[in-house]
Order: sequence, then C-alpha cells, then structure tokens
Amino acid sequence: MVVIHPPPGFLISIGFLVLLVTRIVAGESTRPAFACGGSPAAVAAWRFCHRNLPIKVRVRDLIGRLNAEEKIRLLVNNAAPVPRLGISGYQWWSEALHGVSNTGPGVKFGGDFPAATSFPQVISSAASFNSSLWELIGRAVSDEGRAMYNGGHAGLTYWSPNVNIYRDPRWGRGQETPGEDPNLAGRYAVSYVRGLQQATGGRSGYLHLKVAACCKHYTAYDLDNWHGVDRFHFNAKVSKQELEDTFDVPFKACVVEGKVASVMCSYNQVNGVPTCADPLLLRNTIRAQWGLTGYIVSDCNAVQVLYNSQHYTATPEDAVAAALKAGLDLDCGSYLARYTGSAIQQGKVSISDVDNALANTLTVQFRLGMFDGDPTRLPYGNLGPKDVCRPAHQSLALEAARQGIVLLKNDRRHLPLRPSTLHSVAVIGPNSDATATMIGNYAGIYTFFKNITVHQAGCSDVPCLGPSQPIVAAVGVARQADAAVVIVGLDQSIEAEARDRDSLLLPGRQQELVQKVAAASRGPVVVVLISGGSVDISFARDDPRVAAIIWAGYPGQAGGQAIADVLFGGKLTMTWYPQEFAAKVPMSDMRMRADLGRGYPGRSYRFYTGPAVYPFGHGLSYSKFSYSIAQAPAEVALSVNMRWAAATNPELNPLCPGDGAHTVLLYSTPPAGAERWDPPRRQLIAFEKVHVASGKTARVKMDVDVCKGLSFADNYGIRRILLGNHNLQIGDLTHSICIRMN
Repeated sequence: MVVIHPPPGFLISIGFLVLLVTRIVAGESTRPAFACGGSPAAVAAWRFCHRNLPIKVRVRDLIGRLNAEEKIRLLVNNAAPVPRLGISGYQWWSEALHGVSNTGPGVKFGGDFPAATSFPQVISSAASFNSSLWELIGRAVSDEGRAMYNGGHAGLTYWSPNVNIYRDPRWGRGQETPGEDPNLAGRYAVSYVRGLQQATGGRSGYLHLKVAACCKHYTAYDLDNWHGVDRFHFNAKVSKQELEDTFDVPFKACVVEGKVASVMCSYNQVNGVPTCADPLLLRNTIRAQWGLTGYIVSDCNAVQVLYNSQHYTATPEDAVAAALKAGLDLDCGSYLARYTGSAIQQGKVSISDVDNALANTLTVQFRLGMFDGDPTRLPYGNLGPKDVCRPAHQSLALEAARQGIVLLKNDRRHLPLRPSTLHSVAVIGPNSDATATMIGNYAGIYTFFKNITVHQAGCSDVPCLGPSQPIVAAVGVARQADAAVVIVGLDQSIEAEARDRDSLLLPGRQQELVQKVAAASRGPVVVVLISGGSVDISFARDDPRVAAIIWAGYPGQAGGQAIADVLFGGKLTMTWYPQEFAAKVPMSDMRMRADLGRGYPGRSYRFYTGPAVYPFGHGLSYSKFSYSIAQAPAEVALSVNMRWAAATNPELNPLCPGDGAHTVLLYSTPPAGAERWDPPRRQLIAFEKVHVASGKTARVKMDVDVCKGLSFADNYGIRRILLGNHNLQIGDLTHSICIRMN
C-alpha cells in the first residue's frame, strides 16, 4: 500500500505567451496519385488491388508484375514511381521521435499543416515511468502523422523510437533514449510502438497499421564521435552475455511484444562485423528468432559506409550483396539503387534476393492500406488538419512534461515557492529564456510556451566561455531579489547526434555563475537543469546555499509552463556519474560489468560500483509515501508466472494540488553466492505510476514474469535463473521469494 500525506499547496504561477515557431514553411503540397485508385478497369485487372485477397497473395502479384529495374528502384528510401501500374514514388524516411518531425524528407510542413505537437524528449518522458502515458503520446503522434498523410504532407513509415541503451553519459544521443535500464527501455518501446501503430486484426495473420514504427539502431550503438572514434568506424566489442541481457533487450521487446513493423540496423560494427551486413543479427536474430514480420532498414548511407568508410568489402557490389544476403530490405541511401543491378550481373546477388526484400517492404505498405485506394475513404481517413496540434494533444504535452520533471534536492522544503512571501524572484541563467533548447533534437515545427518573466542570462550562451560573460550583472539581480532561480544546463551545441561530450561538468563558467548567485542571494536559490544527459552538479548538491535542484530534461513545447507549475513525479532513468568517471573510463569500452581487479567500475546502476552524484531511480516529492506489502508469494516454481501484490494498473490522471503522483519501482537482487555467475547487482523488474488522493491509500498490482524478470545471461548469452532466495525490493521494504524446481 502507498500512503500519501498532502503537500502544501502549489502557489507559484508565471505568465506565458503562446508562440508559433516557423523555422521552415514549405509550400502547400499536392497529394500524389494513390495506388489502386485509377480506372475501375485497370484496378480490376491488377490482383494486387483486390482488397478481398490475402496480403501475401497481393504482394506476390505485384512483385510478379515488376521488371528488374523497377524492383531495384524500390529498394531505397526514395522509392521511384511505377507509372504503368499506377504507383507513385514514396519517401520512406519520416521521423516521429517525440512528435511528427521534418528531420526526414518524408514530412513537409506548410499550408493546412504548419506545425505539429512536440512532446518532451524521450529521456524526459521516460522519467515519468508511466507506460500508459507513453502509449497515449504514441496515439497522439500517430493521429497527427496519419492526418498529414491524408493531406499529402507526410508518409506513414516513421523511423522511431530510438531504444538504444544509454550506456555512457557522454553520448550526445542519449537524450533520444529511455535511459540505461534495458527493461525500462523495452517497456517504453512496446508502449510507444503500440500507440503509434494501433495494429488491428487483418487477413492471413497480418495486422493492419495506422502508421508503421521502427525501433533503432540495432545494436550496441551508443557512440557518435569521441576522441577521434566515430560511429562509422567504431567496432563495438560486446560479449554474448551483455548482448543478451543489456543491448538486445529493448529490441527484442519491440519485435516480440510490440510487433513493430521495422527495425533499423546501425552504422557501427559489433565484434568486427557491420550490423547491416551481419546475418546472425538480421536474418537469424531479428527475423528468425524474434519473428519480425516487417522490414529491416539501414541507417542512412550505412550500406555505403560498408565500402567507403569501413572498407569491409572490396567493391560497392560486394557491399550490396553483403547487406541483402544478411537480411537488409531497404537502404536509406542510394547504394542499392546504384549497384544492385551490377551485383546481379556479376552473380553476387540474385533476383530472388531482391524479391525477398521487396516482399518485406511491400507487406508493410499493404498493411498500411497504401494499395487500397483513396486514403480518405479508409480507416483513419477522417483525420485532417483539425487533428494536428489539437487542444487534447497540447494538454497531453504539458502533462507529459510535468510528469517527467525530477526533483533532485529540496533542502528545508523550500519548494514550492510561495508568492505571498516573495516580492521578487530573479530568473537567471543561459537557459532562462530557453525556447528551442527545451525541445531537444529530432523535432519538427512546433508551438511552445515561452516564459516571459524578466530574466538575466548571466552567460551569453550555453557554452558560457570567455572572460566577458555577464555574471556580475546576474549577481546584482540576485542580490536584490527574495529568491533566485538559476536555469543552466546543456543544449544541442553541447550534446547532439555526431556530438558526444568529453566532460560531465556544466559547460564553461556556468558553475561559477551558480556559485556566485548562491553566495549573493538573500533568499533561497533553486537550480534548474535543462539537459538530456546527466551533469556532475555535486558542487550544488553539497552547497547549503542551494535550496533545491530540478532536472527538467528537454521538456518539449510546454516545458516552460511545466517548470513553473513545479509539479514533480519523475525519477532518473540514468545514473548521474561524477566527472572522475569520464576522466577514468573510455567511452569506447563497451563493458557493462565491473572489473575491479583492473580498476574498471562498470556501468549503469545494475553493475556500477563507484560513487554517483545521483543514482538511477532518484527523485523526490513534495508528498510523503510509505509502503506495506498487501500480498506476495514466499515461494514459486520456475514454470509459473509470479504475481506480486494486487489491484489495477492506474489510469493517466492530471496532477492536482494536494494530491500525489508516485513512481513505484520494484527491484530484484540475486541469491547469495551468485557472484561467480556475474549477474546484475540489482535490476528493475516492474514499475507503475500511481496517482493517490490526499491522505488515501492505493493498492498496486505488479506482475512479474519470473523467467524474464529474475533471469540473467551467462557468459554464453544463455538466459538462466538461479535457484534460491531472491530479494524483491520496493522502497525500504524487502521481500524474499524462493525459486525452486517444480
């Protein structure tokens, strides 16, 4: 049971101005002719247009009508039209990481679709630990994506989400991921994919799709550009053990549970073999073992990288052959279009290899209804401009931002600030007027709330370098105010795709700014961090003059309002390491498990043995919670799924003053004597977001699959469960459960 004591009221409010960002405005596009929408005679003659036939039969019929040149031009993201069959060109590359984005060429804003809702960056949404919220975000994004498709402004294949493990805090793309825990990342993947795709029953076992999602980047991809090592040349040396129980976990969940329509292979090599040319990863693991029924796509120009950058093959034709025979179906790039023909002529590729790839891509297009005629007469055909940026989506973006904000420190419970006791508040810092910074990367054109509170930057920009920073002016403002809010952190100039960090400290002179404001302020000082990655802020954590610390992540278009609302419910999805970790541990070392004999501390809360600025799962609340065990078994056989406690999965509820939202985390630790097997020291096996009314209790059901939750991988990558007493930990409670043979 969870018992909540009501917090003080939330009394602070700040004004906001709604702005529309129009970085790029495209002209209104004209929808290309849709397949199977021509003359009735032609449609009747083409069996692939007969909606009453099984998809497999329709796909086979279409492939049989294509000549070799036409087939080859369909193997790339910018697929060519086939006018004689009434098929228009199609751009496969669209993005929807946290909202419909024009990062890929498949989405064009303008006309009736000037913008889309931008939800919090993934690292922020994940901090809510709320799987129902993630699915709701996916549903909202798919509404907007399908609406834009109906209007001719987007495709239906979105290469999202990014479910790589946030292995190292310096990775510039860690902001795009759900964090360092593989089970959390897997559950996020399943929830978001289900929300996007909304798969419904279809003929021949194929599910119809609203949009098609893609889990990326498979696998062990978490380094972009660090100390001369880049993603195009990096060879990730990964043990079978850690591939199985860390790096592959979210991708397996995405395919097996989420039924995702696509998986993207990554640029890097894994143990000497490029992932996009590795049949063990693509054909054997993704398709044969996990049962992918969709397509496998390369990261953009990854097939070209095989030859040009990695020199893995002797010729471009060899690169094409290696990729197709490994199980690749679609090239984000031009290599398959340029060299597949000559590869066939040289006997390195057969036309059946091409047909197999086309069968996988075309099947997804048929499942999307792209060969069923006019899309406005199909399911979801009623979606249009009114469904993009609609009020319900704006409210959801705000709610997601609120739930993802993490309260790291609150000494003497200075938060929430009470306007009745404050005549003036100084808002200071390079991110104090953050607009685009709050959005994160892979965003489209968006609306956002801009804080119009008077502020003093203290730094000319986020890097905050050089002697001429306006720190003195900021200190002067703080000295006159009753409280100071210092908003610092990172932005895309510090962490981004192709931009990894060297340091975990605040950039430039930001630390100096915080310290001088804290020394000068006559009232409480609140530090707000806007960043995707963790920052070593131990100086502020240990400074008694800093009353509170908030991590806001990249909270999306409604981030300013969410921060001002000072509502919290999030917890960290990654370990916040000290700077000494970055100084000691090479980013290129892929090992998760510690090697204390060689001074290697390990990575993530599951294996890390060193000190942390803040641990995984940390997050304070204004409310007080206590736990008691309602129901739990003391013993379970290996063949039976275990249920721990009871009640229902909570619905998404708005946070209200006086109420509390709490994240319940359930961990397991292995039996005594397990060290020789090197299992995780502790691992998250279940979590739920709970909304509790003031002074009430809530019963939470947490289902645990023993074979999944309490197992680990051995040195050979085989899942095993240790017999004996496993400890389940929730809050400060521990419950022992004995695993025995049936």
